[in-house]
Amino acid sequence: MSMTLTPVKMPTLVKRMFPNYIWDIPTTNKSIYLTFDDGPTPEITNWTLNVLKQYNAKATFFCIGNNIEKHPNIFQDILNDGHAIGNHTHNHIKGWKTKTKDYLKNIFEAQNVINSQIKTCHTESFDCVQDKPCRSAELKILNPKLFRPPYGQIKPKQGKQLIELGYKIIMWNVLSFDWDATVSNENCLNNVISKTTNGSIIVFHDSVKASKNMQYALPKVLEYFSEKGYRFESID
Repeated sequence: MSMTLTPVKMPTLVKRMFPNYIWDIPTTNKSIYLTFDDGPTPEITNWTLNVLKQYNAKATFFCIGNNIEKHPNIFQDILNDGHAIGNHTHNHIKGWKTKTKDYLKNIFEAQNVINSQIKTCHTESFDCVQDKPCRSAELKILNPKLFRPPYGQIKPKQGKQLIELGYKIIMWNVLSFDWDATVSNENCLNNVISKTTNGSIIVFHDSVKASKNMQYALPKVLEYFSEKGYRFESID
């Protein structure tokens, strides 16, 4: 995606065209929903978790299944800090260029990894979100079927089938453009500050590609909105 083609704030028309997808969380409360795509990533995800902790902020991490397999300890750190988890496919594939059958298979592969890691954490460790092994009901609450399509690319048929299977497709209404090398760190910050309102779902990336802009903007976003009385919540 490029800023020349994709707006920072999602137009209302687009949201109306796809009303079954979640673009924001309607609320009158001062709540903001930070999301992080593409992790877990060594050092960068851990840095992100430490910064969020400083502001008592919760977020939602849309993880790539293959990255979870490579870095299970970092994934457990996300869980231990009480953040929500979402599915971002197993290999970060593009829905528009993938057959629906193959796309769903890739998503299910990632979901199996997520479910396995969460179950491992909460049946074998007492140092977790709830400080005890979780029962099946608690596991369901901890692991809702949240899905975000890589690049925002998903065919209507793919989305329809996922929703029928109980997934919530989480899009966004504010893009930071932290991954775009043509965007300065100041503009990345301004993208978020200038467009965020109550209930906004904001996209950052805990990836190597986005790290320079994200690590500049995130602490300033947290400080700016905290001073204005906002809370940072996960999508549950």
